[in-house]
Amino acid sequence: MKYLLVEDESGMSKFIVQGITEVGHVIDCAADGEVGLSFALSYEYDAIILDLMLPKMDGLQLLAEYRLQGGKSPVLLLTARGEVEDRVNGLDAGADDYLAKPFAFQELMARIRALQRRPPLQNGANLAIGDLEMALASHQVRRGSKLIDLSVREFSLLEMFLRHPNQVLSRTQIAQNVWNFDFYSDTNVVDVYVGYLRRKLDDGFDTSLIQTIRGIGYKLGLEE
Repeated sequence: MKYLLVEDESGMSKFIVQGITEVGHVIDCAADGEVGLSFALSYEYDAIILDLMLPKMDGLQLLAEYRLQGGKSPVLLLTARGEVEDRVNGLDAGADDYLAKPFAFQELMARIRALQRRPPLQNGANLAIGDLEMALASHQVRRGSKLIDLSVREFSLLEMFLRHPNQVLSRTQIAQNVWNFDFYSDTNVVDVYVGYLRRKLDDGFDTSLIQTIRGIGYKLGLEE
């Protein structure tokens, strides 16, 4: 899973980032509303954790603009404010849930999991191409009748490919979405994980689904 945190308080940001990464997920961070909106509109996130009180653009403005431009990721508001009016304004602007500070990390994760159990605003519960199918809710991947066991990172990588079928994705695009914005181009982590994923998907099958586009990156698709 990949999340976006928009929070300007450094202590709170470090607390959330540490917890999210320790449970095996990826999280991108923005410290002001303008950068947060740019991130939210540029990448697909499983959930956005959004503070209301932000510099440059407050959380309600960010949220309203994100929904106006078609953003569909579930949004959890974080704020020190506890008044009913603030909660109502946040929910009316397009938030899916609301959590007042201070809070326990376990509650944050429980609320995020609850959001992800809801029917998504876009995309179905399954992603598929050819005989390959990913069930997002149960976190299962099958090719034909074969159940394929994937790590958290491999699952995220395959999900990105399935959301962009037959599209050539550069190594930088893959790294920014599956890892984070601090990707260094001199590493071969993308190639290594694509290799892991390809072996698991193709084992026992005659056709390879992931194609190498020399000098650019990779594409998931059916060979013509």
